[in-house]
Amino acid sequence: MARLKIGRSALYDLLRTRRLASLTIGRARRIPAHALDDYVQRHLEEVAR
Repeated sequence: MARLKIGRSALYDLLRTRRLASLTIGRARRIPAHALDDYVQRHLEEVAR
């Protein structure tokens, strides 16, 4: 959330629609750093079109 500068609702929407990858460890959801990098790269490519 903080790295992307988006709100909680927007983050949950990205996770729900699987545009941002995550994994669950116990009851905690974690987003790997490479998943953030991948999302940002895909988003920049979409905007550039």
